[in-house]
Amino acid sequence: MANSQKPTDLGTSNHQSAKGQLFVVATPIGNLEDITQRALSVLSSVDIIAAEDTRHTNKLLSHFSIKAKVIAVHDHNEKQKASELLDWLEQGLNVALVSDAGTPLISDPGYAVVNLCREKGAKVSPIPGACAAIAAVSCSGLATDRFQFIGFTPAKSKARQEFFIDAFNSGMTSIMYESTHRIMASLDDLKLALGDEQKVVLAKELTKSFETFFSGTVVELIDFLTEDTARQKGEIVLMLPGKQADKNAISPEAIKLIQLLQAEMPLKKACGIAAEYLDLKKNALYKAMLELE
Repeated sequence: MANSQKPTDLGTSNHQSAKGQLFVVATPIGNLEDITQRALSVLSSVDIIAAEDTRHTNKLLSHFSIKAKVIAVHDHNEKQKASELLDWLEQGLNVALVSDAGTPLISDPGYAVVNLCREKGAKVSPIPGACAAIAAVSCSGLATDRFQFIGFTPAKSKARQEFFIDAFNSGMTSIMYESTHRIMASLDDLKLALGDEQKVVLAKELTKSFETFFSGTVVELIDFLTEDTARQKGEIVLMLPGKQADKNAISPEAIKLIQLLQAEMPLKKACGIAAEYLDLKKNALYKAMLELE
């Protein structure tokens, strides 16, 4: 094995276990300095590194002068390799799981491995670091009190349009990944689904030399990418704001209360009591109830 020394201070506990440990290690998303000192310590100390692409990971390891046993664990062999990795952990070996870039499992392989290890009681610890989705939304200018990561956009046009509509109707900021060869078709579908004036934020090549953020309407973004086709290249993150709630909309709670009160009094009076109880505007409630009727 690459190194028989086991990491004793890299996990979340000082408890010594007879079994090995799986470390889910975040790696750089662009700039090699994205890597953390803890990630380097773990990668230097584990017995095996399970990588999405061994060639890609070996370049990273070489840059930091890390010698390790690297095996391939990717979309096509992950289920088969999960059992093998678990066997190694049960033998007391420590394993690091990495993807090509960023945090494993975030639209990257690794779910089958982590899921099996958790089911069988193996210790799994995150080594946090770079993640394109989080890096993008933190600088997007969109609301971050509530947001969702929804992975890659669908491959088919109709499914993409429905995907964008659902994302918008969620009422929260939505973060998604898109490939360079599909970005223009996706933006056309976004325009069809939500209109020319739909706001969208694009982030690409995060932490790299040509890092780019663009915020504007979908039509403006299409124009921006069409002006220079080189702008369509690279790792792309798309972000949409969520649909804003209608401040004049009447809640189910208000409707139910007013309907109960109506059994004993006129609608206008019922709206007045409900408005005072729920701290709402009486006229807005009255107008909304008339429209419902």
